[in-house]
Amino acid sequence: VQLQASGGGLVQPGGSLRLSCAASGRPFGGAAMGWFRQAPGKEREFVTAVRRPGFRPYYADSVKGRFTISADNAKNTVFLQMNSLKPEDTAVYYCTARLHWTTQYYNPAQYDNWGQGTQVTVSS
Repeated sequence: VQLQASGGGLVQPGGSLRLSCAASGRPFGGAAMGWFRQAPGKEREFVTAVRRPGFRPYYADSVKGRFTISADNAKNTVFLQMNSLKPEDTAVYYCTARLHWTTQYYNPAQYDNWGQGTQVTVSS
């Protein structure tokens, strides 16, 4: 499956952005999907993952209550709604998918399909 992320940009603290991740090559319906992010000089870190639409998603503590993952199966697209953005949310955001769910959903090494990343900058 090929993943194409978009929607990043520059936003002020407290603002919102909605990232999109369009998949081609295989329907999302049976896949586990997630978002990770990587700030300069830091390792790629877990943001959110969901087994498939309809299942309870998992979130990193740092984004819980502010970020929401959702999916539109008809459009084969996954979204990340980001509200109340903070400067520490600044990073390149990557969408990812794998064929089957893993209990190590927070581990980037468990995923073998990655989008190209989209830059999110939170700054005044």
